[in-house]
Amino acid sequence: MAVVIHHNPDCGTSRNVLEMIRAAGEEPVVIEYLQTGWTRPQLLALFAGAGLTPREALRVSKSPAEELGLTDPSVDDETILAAMLEHPVLVNRPIVVTVKGIRLCRPSETVLEILPAPLADAFVKEDGEIVPAAGGAS
Repeated sequence: MAVVIHHNPDCGTSRNVLEMIRAAGEEPVVIEYLQTGWTRPQLLALFAGAGLTPREALRVSKSPAEELGLTDPSVDDETILAAMLEHPVLVNRPIVVTVKGIRLCRPSETVLEILPAPLADAFVKEDGEIVPAAGGAS
């Protein structure tokens, strides 16, 4: 099974996750979800696999979530899901799928939990933060 990343190239966290996947020796299938959009079955499967509700996967910052009234606690998951289908940016990212599971990779190091192979060498994020290799080597 290939590694799949639902990716936004304008997001630093998403770019870091993509490069961590590559640093672990995988060339993932990259889905730029802002261009392709989502389907209802796709989102339901991703959320179920990651153990998330639509509300937990809702991107609030730098999205229209608040202006659409989606941050109100009385808004149900079905309404949030419908809005995500109409506005793909409402889904927090990146979401990564591997044979080991599905994760919303925020923070970016979350991807390490599901990579088929560990990082062999330390990884340096865009901001200079160092993510140690497996076993803590840097």
